[in-house]
Amino acid sequence: MKIGEVCLLTNNVPRLASFYRRLLGVEESSSDEIHQFILVEETALTVYNDGTDKNNQNQNICLAFTVDDIDMEYKKLLSLGARIIEPPAKRPWGAINMSFYDPDNNIVYLRSFPKNAKEF
Repeated sequence: MKIGEVCLLTNNVPRLASFYRRLLGVEESSSDEIHQFILVEETALTVYNDGTDKNNQNQNICLAFTVDDIDMEYKKLLSLGARIIEPPAKRPWGAINMSFYDPDNNIVYLRSFPKNAKEF
């Protein structure tokens, strides 16, 4: 079994989808204000407005992406104006993690695994 899709509910689909397209390096391809589908490799990220008001205080979920070059991604996030929670820091198990808020205040983690780190 594989996770096929993660869906972010939002009141502003174009803004949030544009942020994730720039973060993930995916070409802009939709101006739909209700639903946008972003496919990266075999997993999809959907940004959707289901018509209910959101409080943008999503405290029970976070996203994590594994990246090759966390320092490059950190610079990209700074250029996108992302609010950084924690800059890149090495963890005891060898991974390098960082975290930030997306435009809807979802917490997002980026992590990289240097060749000598233990992946889990």
